[in-house]
Amino acid sequence: MKYLLLPGTCLIALFISVSVSAQTPVPVNEPDQKKPKLFTELPDKIPVDITVLQTLINTETGKAVSFRFGANASKSFTGQVVSKTEDQSIRSVVIRSGNYNGATLTLSSSTQPNGTVKFTGRIISFQHGDLYELQNQNDQYILVKKNFYDLINE
Repeated sequence: MKYLLLPGTCLIALFISVSVSAQTPVPVNEPDQKKPKLFTELPDKIPVDITVLQTLINTETGKAVSFRFGANASKSFTGQVVSKTEDQSIRSVVIRSGNYNGATLTLSSSTQPNGTVKFTGRIISFQHGDLYELQNQNDQYILVKKNFYDLINE
């Protein structure tokens, strides 16, 4: 009988370790491709003047801002500066939109070691399926329309 005690204990331990699960599976969020689009009436690419970006980055918290989408555009982005940060070489501002429900414009500028200033930013709403990303193309800043899930993974 003593000879079966060790193999029996090992068999029970093996059975317990195989049948017990220590972790529950994590649910995967599938992208909601049916989110409504916010910028349907605007073009896919909107050129932005660098003076507009410099004005926006220098606006104080609590101030209202407004700028047109493109030089001859009838549509504009209006909102209020809700956050501003400054560091030695980096500035950032967050503007909550008043006319595009739920959208925020996040704009940052960084001063490079050679003295040039680079801008990055996006206009995004987490309730909608489209957004704009600020890109530098041939020394011209352009807001490029993208699908929400091209940038955001859930």
